[in-house]
Amino acid sequence: MWKSPEPRFDVAAAICQGARDYQEDAIITDFPSGTDIGMAVLADGMGGHAAGDVASKMVVTEAFSKLKFESVNFAEYETQIPYHLTHAAAEANSCVHEYVQDNPSVRGMGATLVSLVVIEDRLYWLSIGDSPDYLLRGGKLKQLNEDHSMAPQIDMMVKAGLLDAEAAQNHPDRNCLTSVILGENVVRTDCPKTPFKLEVGDLVVVSSDGLQFLEDARIEKILQKYRRRKSAEIVERLLAALDELADPDQDNISFAVIKLNHNKPATRKMRRKPVDLVSDNSASATRVVAMNSATYPQPAEGEPDQGGEVVKLAAKGR
Repeated sequence: MWKSPEPRFDVAAAICQGARDYQEDAIITDFPSGTDIGMAVLADGMGGHAAGDVASKMVVTEAFSKLKFESVNFAEYETQIPYHLTHAAAEANSCVHEYVQDNPSVRGMGATLVSLVVIEDRLYWLSIGDSPDYLLRGGKLKQLNEDHSMAPQIDMMVKAGLLDAEAAQNHPDRNCLTSVILGENVVRTDCPKTPFKLEVGDLVVVSSDGLQFLEDARIEKILQKYRRRKSAEIVERLLAALDELADPDQDNISFAVIKLNHNKPATRKMRRKPVDLVSDNSASATRVVAMNSATYPQPAEGEPDQGGEVVKLAAKGR
């Protein structure tokens, strides 16, 4: 019996409203079989601000569309991926700017952004804001990207003995962002020029901060326990843990789990079509023809068309 080969990437995503009245997260994952390139884009709309749901959808849609358009070039021009990640983020920021200019009532809306591009075993990312990009390797969880919030500064105060751990965890400024997409100048962007090398069995989890209602130790334990299961089950286990937590202040949750199953040599490559290539008008080429009643008479109601389907005409005014 033929058995489907194991894909290089095993990917699953989830989104949940939590205890909030509206969903202000957005996420897209794109890891098509037959290629060795995948992408994930996530945005967390700014809670408590006008039109955060619009901002997150706008940012994800704009950033993903730019990256998808350029993805055919990624394998051939891999060193340019950080540029494309940066350009996609800038376009998303411009899109938010234009929307706010046209709709002054939503001034202040914004979103975080995490964009990932994976080529075989090489991970590139761009992040703005506090949405984490986690890695589980060897049973240990760590965050790969920068945290653009006040949390790192507050944690440093704990290490310096200026603040106790409990006060730091509940500090009112802990979740204040130091960089975010607002349609204005972006203060900080994390986009390494060199990729992070993944190993077989690594788990990458890109998420909004809603997942962080679970402590890192709890996330680590779940990922380690189910690391050999499919990503879809890992996603469900994380959601179940959040349901069990039942925090009345639970934020929106969105995340994707990406597992590297193997690192075999790539067998299929996407080929970029030359810009100056003119396709011939051969029989194999897709053509567009104009339909008109003289050349292609239409069947009357109740008669079969050329495909054998009976034509039914809708009555006007009903």
